[in-house]
Amino acid sequence: MEIDMGVEFASEGSLMKIKSYIVEFIGTFFLVFTVCVAAVFGTAGAMAPLAIGLVLGIMIYAGGHLSGGHFNPAVTLGVCLRGKCCIKDLPFYWLAQGVAAVVAVQVAYALIPGGTVEMAKLDGKLVPVLIAEFLFTFALVWTVLNTATAKGTAGNSFYGLAIGGIVIVGAFTVGSISLGAFNPAVATGLAVIGKLPVAMLGAYIAIQLAAGVVAAVAFKLLAGPQD
Repeated sequence: MEIDMGVEFASEGSLMKIKSYIVEFIGTFFLVFTVCVAAVFGTAGAMAPLAIGLVLGIMIYAGGHLSGGHFNPAVTLGVCLRGKCCIKDLPFYWLAQGVAAVVAVQVAYALIPGGTVEMAKLDGKLVPVLIAEFLFTFALVWTVLNTATAKGTAGNSFYGLAIGGIVIVGAFTVGSISLGAFNPAVATGLAVIGKLPVAMLGAYIAIQLAAGVVAAVAFKLLAGPQD
């Protein structure tokens, strides 16, 4: 199966663009919903990273051919800078992803009424938190660019597994340090649900977007001429 993670819409009609935004909403919704229920409310226990990585991979397989399957503002930024998504679509992707995160939190609360959330104790841990978020957001966007947008890997069938897999690895590795968001939409959901201190949300989003930029620059510097 072939997928281009950055579906180019320059010559497409507005209907195709609207469909792509809806797909981004759906995929981001299920990702953030799974994070909230499986990890924050703890229905999956220690296996929450598996649920989160799997739902991301599945949503990418399901929607990648329609929207690119970003489900992450940092990924969208990286794909735009890499030249595989029209920059004019960036704010609409971000809007769809952000709204999906907020809606996902509300649905999670409706599903588990009275669910309690203990805010993460991140005071005094800003540096390790931001390093952890930068490293694995970079790894995530880097994986996306190399498995789902590069001509050298065109036609592969592992892109969804690879992208979901790096999220699983990151969550198991640094989840206890930074909550393992690696995604401004997920970070927003965590702040809305009360797991991430709102005062730290801006720092999370900034470092995640910066990681997306660095990943795009690294890809363009290191990619082969065929890419």
